[in-house]
Amino acid sequence: MSNFSIDEMLSMQKELQENYKERWETISPEAGKHKLLWMVGEIGEVIDIVKKNGDRRSIEDLTLREHLVEELADVLMYYNEILLCYGISEDELKEAYISKFETNLKRW
Repeated sequence: MSNFSIDEMLSMQKELQENYKERWETISPEAGKHKLLWMVGEIGEVIDIVKKNGDRRSIEDLTLREHLVEELADVLMYYNEILLCYGISEDELKEAYISKFETNLKRW
């Protein structure tokens, strides 16, 4: 996977959603709020790794790095669930991202 696209991640999230439809909350805007809260919890886990182990060790210790990357993947999975909940497409996100990027280039 040299280029891992948002569309690919969304497709994978849909597959997970289908696989666990009897156990997981149905994708909907209302569920988006819950997914946001779960994502914030996962972000907290990422922060804890760096806070407890320091910047350098979190990068250099291969076991810690693996844990850090795994927690970031959890964040990304919830992020993609949120995109699904609000019906945000890869193209829509790309357009907003480019616009924000261009604004930030001129900011300072």
